[in-house]
Amino acid sequence: MHRRPIYKAAILLTAMFLTGCAAGANELVGSASSEGAVAGFWLGLWHGFIAFFSFIVSIFNDHVGIYEVHNNGTWYNFGFILGAMGFFGGGGGGASRRSSR
Repeated sequence: MHRRPIYKAAILLTAMFLTGCAAGANELVGSASSEGAVAGFWLGLWHGFIAFFSFIVSIFNDHVGIYEVHNNGTWYNFGFILGAMGFFGGGGGGASRRSSR
């Protein structure tokens, strides 16, 4: 019954995995892209809505990204989340109870 080392290893691997997924600072926030514009709320909303399709294209093309690094921060993130929720159905409609009659 030497299960303790296995639990310690599992906890260590889980902790390493979770710290590897931690978000880092974006040094390009607020800086203009090659087009000279900073992505705001509306572009974040659009990028969130097309995130699935952008992901599929980014698998085959290294020049396509899902997330715009040249953004204005909080407003772009808010638009991105709303757009992703709108496309993937995160509006909460599935949480409603349905009658089983």
